[in-house]
Amino acid sequence: MTDKKIDLTFRNPTPDDGHAIWQLIQACPPLDVNSCYSYLLLSAHFSDTCVVAEAEGKILGYVSGYIPPKKPDVLFIWQVAVSSEARGLGLAKRMIQHLQEAVKGDGVQYLETTITPSNEASQRLFQSLARSWDTECVKSSFFTAEQFGGESHEPEECYRIGPWQ
Repeated sequence: MTDKKIDLTFRNPTPDDGHAIWQLIQACPPLDVNSCYSYLLLSAHFSDTCVVAEAEGKILGYVSGYIPPKKPDVLFIWQVAVSSEARGLGLAKRMIQHLQEAVKGDGVQYLETTITPSNEASQRLFQSLARSWDTECVKSSFFTAEQFGGESHEPEECYRIGPWQ
């Protein structure tokens, strides 16, 4: 596939995509790789708030998200992955905008995600989304490094974008 001539289709994932999503996540450090089962569950239970970007039958991008039960006005984005062959196309932003369009009629007015302090690319992505939507992006502490139980993991900071117009 050539860089700028990829014909992409955005769609909600199905459980049949779970293994391919798991493989994509593995190829996208520094993302935390969860079990294949978790991606099967996300594709089965949260398909409406997740999206895959596909070209020629191959998944090149994935965004997982959900609406937290105690925050029905929030779309929480868990992971964003773009294959190396599709980078530079603005695909991450396009997939998130696709999800935002899908949920904003359901009373969702905010997007939240967590980002580690060293993940500058993700910080830039979500700050760019806030600018595109002409709204604010507020950063706050979410999980401390200690809460990961001695695992070598950076803290996670919450980025809250909204409200949307």
